[in-house]
Amino acid sequence: MSDYFTEAGSVEAVNARIGPGTSPRLAEIMACLVKHLHAFTKEIQLTQEEWETGVDFLTKTGQICSQERQEFILLSDTLGLSMLVDAINNRRPEGATENTVLGPFHVDGPPVRSMGDCISLDGKGDSCLFEGSVLDLDGNPIEGARIDVWSDNADGFYDVQQPDIQPKWNNRGLFITKADGRYSFVGIKPVSYPIPDDGPVGQMLGHLGRHPYRPAHMHYIVTADGYQKLVTHTFVGDDPYLESDTVFGVKNTLVAPYERLSGAETLWRSPFDFILCPISR
Repeated sequence: MSDYFTEAGSVEAVNARIGPGTSPRLAEIMACLVKHLHAFTKEIQLTQEEWETGVDFLTKTGQICSQERQEFILLSDTLGLSMLVDAINNRRPEGATENTVLGPFHVDGPPVRSMGDCISLDGKGDSCLFEGSVLDLDGNPIEGARIDVWSDNADGFYDVQQPDIQPKWNNRGLFITKADGRYSFVGIKPVSYPIPDDGPVGQMLGHLGRHPYRPAHMHYIVTADGYQKLVTHTFVGDDPYLESDTVFGVKNTLVAPYERLSGAETLWRSPFDFILCPISR
C-alpha cells in the first residue's frame, strides 16, 4: 500500500495520517514540522544512540521545569528560536525601536513611580540616570506612554531570584509620560550575568563550548494607546558579552550610551529615546 512507511517516503506516510477535520493551521504546522524533522534526520544520518540521547535530553529538560523555571524557553532562547519568532512577529519600519526577548524575570504590576524616582532599593551598584523620550515615527512626543522597567542588581540577580535577600520590587518600576513624552528614573548601571546553567541547557552549552552569559542590560516594556507594544532592552556599550549574548538578544540599535559623570547626583547617565510604531503599520 502507498501509505506504508519507507525511508524514502517517510514524510508522505506520516503526513497522510493527518485527519480531514484537523485545523488548517495545525495541519500546515505539523506537516512542515514532519518534513523538516525527517529531512534533518536523513541529512545527519542520526544513529539510534543519538536518538536516545536526544530523547533523554528532552525528558530531563521537562523534568527540571517548575513554576519558577521554564527550561524549554531557556532552550529556545539559547538556540536563537525565541529571537527568530520575535523578529518575525515584530517587523517594524526603519526608525522604530526594535524588539528583543522578554526574558524570564518580568513581573506584572510593578509600583507606579514618579519621574526621577530611584528604583534601586538595596543600595548596591553604580547609580545611573536613565532618561529620554517616547516618540512616534515623526518625532512627536507620546503622552500617557507606560514604561515598565526592570534590571538585575549589582550582584547579577533579579529580585525574584533572591526574595529573601533583595527588597521586593528592587530595580523595578512603572513610569507614565506626560505631554512632553519625557521619562527619567535612577537605577544602577546593570551588570552581565549567567542564565541558569545547572540543567540540561547549561550542559548543552558546555558541550558546545559556549558560555551562559548575557551582556548587561536594562529591560523595558513600552505601551501606549494606538501603538504597538515594545518589549526591548538597552545594552551597556562596553560589555564584553555584547557579541556573544547566549540568547542572541543584542541588536546594534539597542546598544545605549553610558556616560560617566562627575560632580553629578549619579555616577552614570544613559540617554535613550523609544520610537513607537502605530498599530496600523
